[in-house]
Amino acid sequence: MQSARTTPRRHSRAVLAGAALIAVATGVLAPTPAGADPSTAAEAADLVRKAAQELTVVDEQLHDAELVVAEHRKAAAAAAEQAAAAHEAVAVYEPQLRAIAQTAHTGVSQSRMAAFLTSESATELVQQITTLDLIADHTDVVVSAAAQAQRAAREAQAAADEAAALAEAAAQQLRDQKAEVEKRAAAYQDDFARLSAAEQERVTTAVAGRSLSAPSVDELPVVPGSAAAVAIAAALAQVGDSYASGGTGPDAFDCSGLTSFAYGTAGVKLPHSSRAQSTLGRQVSRDELQPGDLVFYYSPISHVALYIGNGLIVHARTYGKPVAVTSVDQNGYRFGVRLTG
Repeated sequence: MQSARTTPRRHSRAVLAGAALIAVATGVLAPTPAGADPSTAAEAADLVRKAAQELTVVDEQLHDAELVVAEHRKAAAAAAEQAAAAHEAVAVYEPQLRAIAQTAHTGVSQSRMAAFLTSESATELVQQITTLDLIADHTDVVVSAAAQAQRAAREAQAAADEAAALAEAAAQQLRDQKAEVEKRAAAYQDDFARLSAAEQERVTTAVAGRSLSAPSVDELPVVPGSAAAVAIAAALAQVGDSYASGGTGPDAFDCSGLTSFAYGTAGVKLPHSSRAQSTLGRQVSRDELQPGDLVFYYSPISHVALYIGNGLIVHARTYGKPVAVTSVDQNGYRFGVRLTG
């Protein structure tokens, strides 16, 4: 029964650590102080560019928070399973406990004195006393085991309740913060729409690079049929699709949604978070980039693209602009990651 008693405590420590992590992962949405209204179109465009970058960071932080909430829910489910197993262990002892209680109630149990009075020989007396000692020992073992199982059940249930409460609190916090992001995104879209076409293009180029013609997979230096080739073909097929916060396809994407979608078609599962994706595989330098590598931007990591070769990337760029092919050499370049090979 020892493992049943310690497991709930391990769950409790895990979910409390998760609570600290959710605070870090979602603590980026403090309201930005409002500045003076822009006096020129250029100032307005610059404010929109900054807002676009800020919202990209927030989007990716929310994806991190979603991963934490998922861990909370897994912890809650695991703790609930432990609680159920502990309650089943208690149930095993119930028939024996009832029998012991019934025996004590009806006075059927024999004492050593009764054995002495009823035994017809010394041998029979020894046998009866030995039997009584065995019954007493067995009773003690059953009662002790039942008590341990009950304690384990209570601890496991408490851990399950705690994990479930933390999961729900984290989920509610995430829902509230998503609503805040959606509000800010709507305000950004309104600001962006008021810019001229030239100003919109300048903002998008400043944030995520100038859109270039998309090559075909046959033109790229990638091994046909490889996971990288399949992912690149899938990503290039999305060029022109809309940018959407939290989008994972098939018609709208954010940056990590596009890379996870593309590699998903090749049977490679990626988390929907640029930060989480940056911890996978092996880091490579700018000069070492190969088609299929993931490329990451900014500090902390808040944007990811798929390198397709020849100095090009395909990525879901920013609010208001579709998936596009651009140069890999964008502001904020950090490093590449090779997932396969």
